Amino acid sequence: QVQLVESGGGSVQAGDSLRLSCATSGRTLGVYAAAWFRRAPGKDREFVAAISWTGGVTYYDDSVKGRFTISRDNAQSTVSLQMNNVKPEDTAVYYCAANKGALEPQPIAANYYSYMYWGQGTQVTVSS
Repeated sequence: QVQLVESGGGSVQAGDSLRLSCATSGRTLGVYAAAWFRRAPGKDREFVAAISWTGGVTYYDDSVKGRFTISRDNAQSTVSLQMNNVKPEDTAVYYCAANKGALEPQPIAANYYSYMYWGQGTQVTVSS
């Protein structure tokens, strides 16, 4: 069983940076593909970014490409999302997700149903 715990959310101003982290308890994240999704008020959960278990392959939604960076440290069993130049439309609850094995290409990695394990989420609020 993989338990995911997100941290790093908060309230920031537009243009600021924020770093979200996802840590695991139980099994190591080392062989699990991981991703970040988000749910804004009144909207469905949407894909943000994904990373292969090696860290060698990453995918991003067009809305965050060039501003967000997903990374992982398998030795620490953590996955991070560096959010730069945040915008009010980035306001959402951010969720970490993981699933064993390869989740490629992007349509598979971006699919909510590709992931078995989910964290409880961390709130990010961006004000203008």
